[in-house]
Amino acid sequence: MDQAEQLRNIIKRQNMPDKLARVVTVTSGKGGVGKSNLSVNLGIQLCRMGKRVIILDADFGLANVEVMLGIRPKYNLADIIYGSKGLQEIITKGPENLMFISGGSGIQELSNITKGQISFLNEKLYELDEIADIIIIDTGAGITDSVLEFVMASSEVLLVITPEPTSITDAYALLKVLNKREDFNSDMTSIKMIANRINSEEEGRSLYNKMNLVVEKFLTIKLEYLGGIPQDSNVSRSVMQQKPYSVLYPNSPSSRAVSVLAKALCDDVPAGNLGQRGIAHFFSSLLHRKTSK
Repeated sequence: MDQAEQLRNIIKRQNMPDKLARVVTVTSGKGGVGKSNLSVNLGIQLCRMGKRVIILDADFGLANVEVMLGIRPKYNLADIIYGSKGLQEIITKGPENLMFISGGSGIQELSNITKGQISFLNEKLYELDEIADIIIIDTGAGITDSVLEFVMASSEVLLVITPEPTSITDAYALLKVLNKREDFNSDMTSIKMIANRINSEEEGRSLYNKMNLVVEKFLTIKLEYLGGIPQDSNVSRSVMQQKPYSVLYPNSPSSRAVSVLAKALCDDVPAGNLGQRGIAHFFSSLLHRKTSK
């Protein structure tokens, strides 16, 4: 019996929380398209809507989320996997009641954990489901094994694209690689595109239409459009100050646009098997993919 099967059996034996968190993975085909900035500001807007939000920074080595927030966490996911810290100790509080967890190297080490550590991790993950309504997974960028594992373990994915040709081609390349993977089930994954740094709503919709035309022609993946975020000089200003633009410039075009995206995301909850399955299910799927290689 492999670790993933052990985790699934443990999940079945333990009492599930009354409500499971909604897990949303944010990714992109390349770096520099504003993925982590979107994750942070989307999280803040969701908090303003009364949602309890935790961001898991899974962009190993870069720590973009903590840079965006200007906060350095003391501990990361590895500190809970190996039993030295409790859940509350690895959660860092951010603005507007936003919470985040640094992934550190913890997720990369999942394939080496023992049965006892699996049981311990699962127990703690259920605690996350109890304290969060939405968990945002901020992945690395590009077509790396780590990014692919996160996307394939997810039931909901937000794909961030800018009008730059390299962003478009790299995003399509990511979808193409996913489409070729035998262990990727497109029917069990909702992928929504977000157009970032656009000059108008029309440009964002046009960008989606062009991307979707190619996707529908050559891939079996269904790509939806969630919305767009305009070019806004306040974004770069906020990055320099290490404060989210939703906090520093709440009435800026970018803040208003992300507020609309947050509402659209809440209004568009996938039904059935694509609905809320919780963070323990996410990690069960992730671990299965890491241990079945």
